[in-house]
Amino acid sequence: MQQKPFGILNLNKPSSMTSRRAVNVIQRIVKPAKVGHAGTLDPLATGVLVVCIGRATRLIEQVQSRSKQYRATFLLGRRSNTDDVTGEVTLVEETPDVIANDIIALLPQFTGRIEQVPPDFSAVHIEGKRAYKLARRGKTVELAPRPVEVYDISLVEFNSPNVVIDIHCGSGTYVRSIGRDLGELLGCGAVMSQLVRTAVGPYSIDNAVDPNDVTTDTLAESLLSPTTAIAHLPQYRCTPSQLEDITCGRTFQLPDGTFEVAVPDIGVAGVEAESSERSPQIARSTGGSLRSTPATPSRVATVADGDTVVLLTPDGELAALVRYSTSDRMVVAKQVFRGQS
Repeated sequence: MQQKPFGILNLNKPSSMTSRRAVNVIQRIVKPAKVGHAGTLDPLATGVLVVCIGRATRLIEQVQSRSKQYRATFLLGRRSNTDDVTGEVTLVEETPDVIANDIIALLPQFTGRIEQVPPDFSAVHIEGKRAYKLARRGKTVELAPRPVEVYDISLVEFNSPNVVIDIHCGSGTYVRSIGRDLGELLGCGAVMSQLVRTAVGPYSIDNAVDPNDVTTDTLAESLLSPTTAIAHLPQYRCTPSQLEDITCGRTFQLPDGTFEVAVPDIGVAGVEAESSERSPQIARSTGGSLRSTPATPSRVATVADGDTVVLLTPDGELAALVRYSTSDRMVVAKQVFRGQS
């Protein structure tokens, strides 16, 4: 009996291809296995599209929660109803002369936790309906500002009217809105003309594959372990008896004393982690808490009551995601992957 595919594809979505079409390309190869992507890219955009296959579709939420990196190009002196060049673009007749230092001086306003108004043409819900569907029908769309996190933003190139910016941000951030708001602060307007998603969590464009290059014969070499989606979480390697307990729906207590839980510091292209150190870390439990004890100075990862811990099989494969209790060190299954189809 052929084993059903179970893993993750790091795709490099081409321009003009929808995210749904990219998923359909993979679906035809792996059917009847389930397939889903972990974050839409607009047809204009290219770059990293993480696709989960089989039981790995249960990890989509984990991937979606990771931070993203983008390289965006904006055109100054324009406005658009979509905040990019795919909409109704109008030229701004009278604009100030903008220099690179003007842009650099404004970028700090877009870092940290900021309030952002999504584009009218976005997937945000308004009274149960998508904003873009209302906007397409000519309805007035009023979207409230929403908090988003921008970890870093920098000017890559300025050759008027083109502005190229690198952005490292949290989930839910609209890059189009950043360009729109930057243009308004500059007094000239701006629309997005190009967007490349260069990373999602540990998945980098450097290692992404074109969906059109994935075939039945090449799928295995492109398929990544599902553990890559949760490598930022504390991990514990089960004994055979513990593995049997968790796959049969039984709770169990983690061993007394100190035990090791790997906490890989993979970050997002090397910048998401709180420390620049890239050394392996070990989370240890003593007296009901898990903490990392790195070989060299690095961040401390603490597992609080109710946090998620990854259980690995004795061979290092994904077995389950469990909820950890600090009071009695008991773990309760949230999602079981081992022994299920």
